[in-house]
Amino acid sequence: MSIFSTLFCSKSDKDNIIKVLDILEFKAQTQSKKVQLVDVRTPDEFNSGHIQNAINIDSSSEEFNLEFSKLNKNEAVYLYCRSGARSKRCANKLAGMGFMKIYDLRGGILNYK
Repeated sequence: MSIFSTLFCSKSDKDNIIKVLDILEFKAQTQSKKVQLVDVRTPDEFNSGHIQNAINIDSSSEEFNLEFSKLNKNEAVYLYCRSGARSKRCANKLAGMGFMKIYDLRGGILNYK
């Protein structure tokens, strides 16, 4: 295996690891369950309202990698942001960090309410 393939997932690998869920699927998989649910918006956005039981790891924080390294890479992680752009970027980053099951909320929290 080359160093390139170790550091980067191919598009087909990411398609198997990252799934974008619609609101109904996302709610069904996260509500009333203990999951790794992460809001990747800023702390101010998070404090203005977030999905119950979510933790906040700011996508632009210098602590991003450190905070995500505390999560279990073998368990599913559910991501959302405001509209879906930041969580999509984070999902790709997490796939490169070795997370195996990543679920991204289509349309972000704007779609959730």
